[in-house]
Amino acid sequence: MATPKDLPEDIGGFIRDLRQTAKISLRQLADKAGVSNPYLSQIERGLRKPSAEVLQQLASALRVSTPAMYLRAGLLDSEGQQGVLAAIAVDPELTIAQKQSLSQIYETFRNENARDRPADKAAEPESETTPDVSEPETTPTVEEQK
Repeated sequence: MATPKDLPEDIGGFIRDLRQTAKISLRQLADKAGVSNPYLSQIERGLRKPSAEVLQQLASALRVSTPAMYLRAGLLDSEGQQGVLAAIAVDPELTIAQKQSLSQIYETFRNENARDRPADKAAEPESETTPDVSEPETTPTVEEQK
């Protein structure tokens, strides 16, 4: 059985299972979702990670809830709280190109931070490792040193 940590990597298999259960071909799903046949094939084989918008289109084409698809892809937490990528995907004020750019930038930052974080510090909350910057440090004046 898949654990929550396994779910994001398993999104392609999940989509393939839904498609096969619905008894529709890869080509039919690609047409319904508005994505290319090769791209959908790559998603199902785990070679590509679909954007939140593509997941929304696939969910609609497969007649499953978008939150269920986002949860399976790791874009929502187990309590159904939206992640940043899901929020970007559903923002009506952004164009598709803007959504893609923001998502890529966000993922790049997260990947950089994960790479730079020592393994033993990865589980610690940031508030414990980040110094408090609310009070600027000052050098004592000559009068204060006396």
